[in-house]
Amino acid sequence: MSFQKFYTTSFGALFLISFGFVFAAVAQNPVADFIAQAKKDMPVALGNNLYCAGYISKSRANEDYEIVGAENEQDQFIYSQGNNLYISAGANKGVKVGDWFAVIRPRAKFKSEFSRKGILGVYTQEIGAVEVIKVKAKVSVVRVATSCDNFLLGDLLQPIAQRTSPLFAERPALDVFGEPSGKITGRIVMARDLLEMPTREQIVYIDLGAEDNIKVGDYFTIFRPLGKGNLFESDGEEIVDARDNGFQSSEYKAGTFSNNAGRKDGESATGGVVTVGEAKENRPKGLRKIVGELIILNVKERAATAIIVRTAQEIHTGDMVELQ
Repeated sequence: MSFQKFYTTSFGALFLISFGFVFAAVAQNPVADFIAQAKKDMPVALGNNLYCAGYISKSRANEDYEIVGAENEQDQFIYSQGNNLYISAGANKGVKVGDWFAVIRPRAKFKSEFSRKGILGVYTQEIGAVEVIKVKAKVSVVRVATSCDNFLLGDLLQPIAQRTSPLFAERPALDVFGEPSGKITGRIVMARDLLEMPTREQIVYIDLGAEDNIKVGDYFTIFRPLGKGNLFESDGEEIVDARDNGFQSSEYKAGTFSNNAGRKDGESATGGVVTVGEAKENRPKGLRKIVGELIILNVKERAATAIIVRTAQEIHTGDMVELQ
């Protein structure tokens, strides 16, 4: 075989092999597949946002298991990860070394001016989790394994609820001019840590729950009536007159029109100046401003815990939500 023929044959084979690799890379694109799979399996909420989100529930908390002491209570009154605490249950209540408990702090019955439902239940903080390391007759020693907030004497212990986060899903871009779905609506009645302007990946509570057929994983649009949402009420008024009296030229006397005044009513502009309020009367009722999107993490009787997943601007407690 001549060198030229060998070169031609080898080059052709190399080209086909290279083309095959390129085609396979384009067809399979393992990096893109890996990213797509990672997104597909990515939980919306983890850790603190899943197990320490808190809730509003009508169910009564069990007070049999309570934090009643601490190893170093002579030096501190708040406790966190790694601290050893005493609980009011031991061998007499079947506690065993290795048991795990969630720690909660019921705060008070919750009622919001934003909701027409009245009392939604008891707002309960979720503080973290502890593990039993020693059991005595009537008390046990637990070690704080996870702390989302400061532990206090008097906090209650409950079985750890098994929760599953909704998974990340590819969704269309948030349509800030989208039409209403016509489905059930409610309000954001509070945000965790009493935030008044929660944002993405922060926890909020809405006044819709199991009695409204709300489910974990439901998406809601967050919106408010068009023109609403300033942090402070403006004390400004429409004070621009139709005429700029006192500002015209004394020599040429220019005109009697104010540049910032509205139009005058009537086909010949012989009526009064049209105000902003009058202009708004000529549009359909119910125009709204879409400001974000949330997904439900935990559902109780009359309320649900949610996490904000997308924002178009600031979100306020009191904003409305609509099931998508």
